[in-house]
Amino acid sequence: MPVVVIATFTVKPESVETVREICSKAVPQVHEEPGCQLYSLHEADNAFVFVEQWADAEALKTHSAAPSVAELFGSLSEHLAAPPDIKMLQPVPAGDTAKGLLRG
Repeated sequence: MPVVVIATFTVKPESVETVREICSKAVPQVHEEPGCQLYSLHEADNAFVFVEQWADAEALKTHSAAPSVAELFGSLSEHLAAPPDIKMLQPVPAGDTAKGLLRG
């Protein structure tokens, strides 16, 4: 069963450009990881948000231990204004399933 994750990084205002570069560099590396179905970077108001979907819990576990993640967190640490906010989400079926659920 796919696992959806939302990871939000609130950054210091003076670090927005640097964090954009760091996060953008990580995306293609993560796209190559096994089980990555979606790894999408978004930005708003001094925050960067990754919307992620993994094939299953094992793929997410592998991602969490990947060198690219260690590098990402290491590079971001001095630029964060708050601790990362990472949430694993459970789908709530509602409405049109073709428009209401992420798919792999």
